[in-house]
Amino acid sequence: MGANSMLTESTHDLDEQISQLMQCKPLSEQQVKELCEKAKEILMDESNVQPVKSPVTICGDIHGQFHDLAELFRIGGKCPDTNYLFMGDYVDRGYYSVETVTLLVALKVRYPQRITILRGNHESRQITQVYGFYDECLRKYGSANVWKIFTDLFDFFPLTALVESEIFCLHGGLSPSIETLDNIRNFDRVQEVPHEGPMCDLLWSDPDDRCGWGISPRGAGYTFGQDISEQFNHTNSLKLIARAHQLVMDGFNWAHEQKVVTIFSAPNYCYRCGNMASILEVDDCKGHTFIQFDPAPRRGEPDVTRRTPDYFL
Repeated sequence: MGANSMLTESTHDLDEQISQLMQCKPLSEQQVKELCEKAKEILMDESNVQPVKSPVTICGDIHGQFHDLAELFRIGGKCPDTNYLFMGDYVDRGYYSVETVTLLVALKVRYPQRITILRGNHESRQITQVYGFYDECLRKYGSANVWKIFTDLFDFFPLTALVESEIFCLHGGLSPSIETLDNIRNFDRVQEVPHEGPMCDLLWSDPDDRCGWGISPRGAGYTFGQDISEQFNHTNSLKLIARAHQLVMDGFNWAHEQKVVTIFSAPNYCYRCGNMASILEVDDCKGHTFIQFDPAPRRGEPDVTRRTPDYFL
């Protein structure tokens, strides 16, 4: 069999797997294993500060809410018709972490240039043993093998991304140990998320109304004030820091005089919080539009609103 035939067969298999996953049906353990091996090869070549071109749609936490992820794709456009950048926290809390993370990894393998998947603080061995992903893997596969396959893969996810050299995207926030993007580029990221230090901070920190660095109530990372954001943006010639990690009731929330934006893409988080979700579309001309959406409806059309903030007009 020639190389082209093997490639065509592999693509066909992937398309079938994606179609199955879109119906919220998990893959077999062997399929997951093969998929994650392919994903590892792709992710290994990506930077700790992965460059991303516009147009791209930036998304926040999903947390195993598979039907809301399907709604996100319905509203934002299918991959690869729309380019996506996801900022972590695909697993835990929701009922369908397995299907959610498998679908995103399958899309990454099928369309590596069209989707970027960053690491969140929940893409770790310790956190997933507490908040649901480990138990879900046991329940759906009868062993911890799939959990181990995925948590090994999480070590390879890029930590941050940079859209058009202007928008710095990451799950959590800044670190007192990091002044420049080059500091991040030089990390060895292939490891479990440490309990402290710069890699931990990128996945755990939060913006705060108070200036300077503060102790995080989360017990990991820091809080950082507007002075910190402004200095970091200035030093690295950035216009905006986009991050996820925090539930915000409108799906997005500006901080630090619009130097930082939080994007949260799990509507009615944990099926009880009553929040909207949002995604941020960055177009060819670097224009910004937030799309807010409610949980996936059981029937009928969802409520969707588009907002272009005054700041970008």
